[in-house]
Amino acid sequence: MDVLAINGSPHMNEGNTAKILNPFLEGLNEAGANVELIYSWKLNIEPCSGDMSCWFVNPGTCAKDDDMQTILPKIKNADVIVWASPVYYSGITGPLKTLMDRQLPAYVMGQPRSKMQKAVLVSTCSAWEISMFDPLLVQMKAIYDNPQEGCEFAGALLRPMAEGMNEMIKAGETALIEGIFKAAKQAGHQLIKDGRISEDMEKAVSRELMPRDAYYRAAQEMIEQMRTSH
Repeated sequence: MDVLAINGSPHMNEGNTAKILNPFLEGLNEAGANVELIYSWKLNIEPCSGDMSCWFVNPGTCAKDDDMQTILPKIKNADVIVWASPVYYSGITGPLKTLMDRQLPAYVMGQPRSKMQKAVLVSTCSAWEISMFDPLLVQMKAIYDNPQEGCEFAGALLRPMAEGMNEMIKAGETALIEGIFKAAKQAGHQLIKDGRISEDMEKAVSRELMPRDAYYRAAQEMIEQMRTSH
């Protein structure tokens, strides 16, 4: 099984998103998948101009000559695409959205996919509320939850309270955090074995670290410390 993972975080391998994505990819690799990881922030990809020439003039071919020329075949050939992004403003990051828009030539209307393709979302945010991921889930399901057209949304690993996770690691309170990383890795095994990520596994990755009020009190204290240190 060929897996293409696209990390849309500007912090790339050093960000919170990578903390969840990397063990998930490790689990996929251990389960026998061929995994390739790319970073959207390293790519030169122009926005889609929406002229639809890739559908009606030269079907399957984009007129733009940039890094998408090498990425598009990888997208078309992947059995699984893993879209990974932090949530900054109720959506995925800009470069990742640009790359997602430029998929258009790969899925020309009336030309079915050559095989069933699955998609997984991996995302993190600093807020306590898991509802912060709702816009991303709606978008991913709108694109991929369509088996009759050869695509399936296979699950989401969502990690709210991401900054709290980092603070707990710094404080040496690692038991819960290690459990989250372990669950992300197990989700990789599960996807290969069962074809999707179970709701229980998703909940294990998103598990609550502390009550809402305690989390936001700690966040406010951290903000005040940052203000006074500058």
